[in-house]
Amino acid sequence: MKFIDEYRDAEAAQEYAQAIARLVTRPWTIMEVCGGQTHAIVRFGIDQLLPPNVTLLHGPGCPVCVTPLELIDKAIEIAAMPETIFTSFGDMLRVPGSECDLLSVKAQGGDVRIVYSPLDALKIAIENPDRPVVFFAVGFETTAPTTAMAVYQAAQQGVKNFFLLVSHVLVPPAIEAILSSPDNRVNAFLAAGHVCTVAGFAEYEPLARKYHVPFVVTGFEPLDILQGVYMTLKQLEEGRAEVENQYTRSVQRSGNLPAQQIIQAVFEVVPRKWRGIGSLPYSGLGLREAYRSHDAERYFDLTTKNVDEPAECMSGLVLQGVMKPFECPAFGQICTPEHPLGATMVSSEGACAAYYRYRGVTVDER
Repeated sequence: MKFIDEYRDAEAAQEYAQAIARLVTRPWTIMEVCGGQTHAIVRFGIDQLLPPNVTLLHGPGCPVCVTPLELIDKAIEIAAMPETIFTSFGDMLRVPGSECDLLSVKAQGGDVRIVYSPLDALKIAIENPDRPVVFFAVGFETTAPTTAMAVYQAAQQGVKNFFLLVSHVLVPPAIEAILSSPDNRVNAFLAAGHVCTVAGFAEYEPLARKYHVPFVVTGFEPLDILQGVYMTLKQLEEGRAEVENQYTRSVQRSGNLPAQQIIQAVFEVVPRKWRGIGSLPYSGLGLREAYRSHDAERYFDLTTKNVDEPAECMSGLVLQGVMKPFECPAFGQICTPEHPLGATMVSSEGACAAYYRYRGVTVDER
C-alpha cells in the first residue's frame, strides 16, 4: 500500500476485526505505548471493532504528559525571567504547573515562543546574542536526535546563550516499570513505531524474554493497529513471547544509527522522574559534561521543589493503564481542555484529550 486511504479502508478493517474474533479464545489485555496510536484508536473506534474479550489499555506514550510537575514549574520560572526567551513545542504551553502554565506567563508579558524544532530555537539564540534562549526539550527517543543536533551545532558555532531544559525520556524502562508492578494486567504491548524508527527494537527482546510478553512494533493508521493487534494476539494464543515488526515500511531492528550516534555523543542516560509513575533509573537523557554549559538548570541555578499533583486528577492512573479517562470522576466535569487538571487532557497526544475530543462524556461509558 502507498496511500493513506488504503490504510483506512473500512472493509479491510472489518476483515481484520473478524479475523481477530475468530482467533481469540480467552480474555487478553494489550497496551499501546504511543499517544499517536491512542488517538487513532479512539478517533477511528478501533477498540470498538474488537471482541469484548480483547481490551486495549493506553500507556505512558505521551512525553508531554509524563513531564513531571516540578520541571514544568521550572519552565514557568525561567520563562518569567526578564530578558529570557523561552521556546517550546506548542502543546507544552497549556500544561498546568502547580500554580499556572506557560501560556499565562506569555499573557503576562513573558517572551514565550512556539517553535517547531530545537533548531528554530537555536536560530533565535543566534539572532539574539545578548539574551538567554531556552528550549524545553521534551520527548522520547523520537525527538532526541534533533535536540542533540541543536546543542552540537551551538557548541560548534560558539553560541553560548542557547540552553536546554531537558526532559527527554526513554520508553523501555517505563514498560519494565509497568510489567514489574504488582498491579500489572498487561499481556502484550504495541511498541511505538516512531520511537522504534530511531531506536530500533532490539532492546525490547530482553523484556519479552524476562516477562514472557509479546511486543509488536506497530504503525499509526487503523490497518496498522489492527494488524499489530492481530499479530500480538496470535503470539498470545500460541504461547509465544517475541518481538515482531508490523511497521516494516519505517522500522528496522537496528533503528537509525546516525540518529543514535548523535544522541549518544550529546546525552548520557540518567534517572528521570515520570509524572504519574515516579522516578525510574536509566529512563532519561541528560547532557554530557562536555555540553553542560548549555544546561538551563545549571545556568539559572534552579532548585527542585517537590510539589503534589492535584488530588482530584487521576492522570497518573491513566498513564499507567490502570483506568480509562472516562473512569476518572473529574473527566469532562471539572477537567476539560479549557480547564485541564493534568497534561493528559491538554496534550495533543494525551489519552484524556483523545476521549474528550472524539467521544465526549457518554452515559454508557460512565
